[in-house]
Amino acid sequence: MVNQSSRQFLEESIAEGRHRAAHWRRTADQLEADLDVIEAGAAALVVERELVVATPQVVVADARAAMAVLAARFQGDPTAELRMVGVTGTNGKTTTTELLGAIFRAAGRPVEVAGNVGRALTDVAEQIDPGVSVVCELSSFQLEDVHSLACDVAVLLNLEPDHLDRHGSLAAYREAKLRIFERAGTKVVPRGSGLEGIEFAADDPLPAEPLIPGAHNRENAAAATAAARAVGIEDAAIAEALRTFAGVPHRLELVRELHGVRFVNDSKATNAAAARRGAAAYGESPLRLILGGSTKNEDFGPFARDLPDTVRSIYLIGESADDLARALDAAGRAYVRAGDLSTAVARAAADAQPGDVVLLSPASASYDQFDDFEDRGDAFRRLVEELA
Repeated sequence: MVNQSSRQFLEESIAEGRHRAAHWRRTADQLEADLDVIEAGAAALVVERELVVATPQVVVADARAAMAVLAARFQGDPTAELRMVGVTGTNGKTTTTELLGAIFRAAGRPVEVAGNVGRALTDVAEQIDPGVSVVCELSSFQLEDVHSLACDVAVLLNLEPDHLDRHGSLAAYREAKLRIFERAGTKVVPRGSGLEGIEFAADDPLPAEPLIPGAHNRENAAAATAAARAVGIEDAAIAEALRTFAGVPHRLELVRELHGVRFVNDSKATNAAAARRGAAAYGESPLRLILGGSTKNEDFGPFARDLPDTVRSIYLIGESADDLARALDAAGRAYVRAGDLSTAVARAAADAQPGDVVLLSPASASYDQFDDFEDRGDAFRRLVEELA
């Protein structure tokens, strides 16, 4: 939900007429309060469950995230004249957003990293100083209902099936993602996507090789480089950031090396495409792969068939274990039904040999056994640190 300071900012803005804006309310239980806000002049409501009122409504899964995007571009908002770089895609959003923040800082440019990562845009709007740029991570949940968002530079990293439980189809998911380009100044797009804009690819020449591992992270670096160049940042600053940026938690995060075995937390790999990238990031190193979590109606068949031969053992956890097991059976891949993360870590650690990588890259969301992917990744860290 929107925090108290952000909520106060929006309510005062509506009351003073500075915005005829959308106002956040969490559920229908606050209908009476919603009516008060409507009378104050709100043009729309952002809600998590539809209300029986005539005022236009935007129904979203995450009202805080939606309000962050909407509040950023209403008339009179202090952020309206900022240089804003928006980043979306199925995978790599947080890494690329944080990398762009590091590039801006290396160039000596003041920057706020906001949106799905960092601070909410509503918080930034209350304190932003002139001349500060904003790099904002934008999800499909946020983008599907925006109508005035205008990024100076808009970056699309990739498009692969995800959140189909919410959007209903890949076409609807794609449509939501592509809304980042509406009113955008410069568009940065994957090479071969068929979209208009500055193209990037994993094999692009870069000012420096990125510190973070994996071909997918080189692709993220190429996107960040294209966006940084689009706002006039010199290659020397880009190179400095590429060489020193160590990544973000829960994305191929090396937790520990014990008895020659690396334990890697990739809890943010909440879909098959992300887990495929994680499994490919370690070259010829043998992998002990932990998969599973809550389901998102994803077809695991292609993922199971494409798993590299370096995957020596697989440990299934969570409610998606049955779906993964069916896909692995069809692909002729062996697995262990571990059930929960604690058991999976113990089994993988016992099976691993020096030189192996124990990789948590679940290909599933986390809500069956954890609060979110961060909670799952933190639990993995604790379990690994407790190993003797």
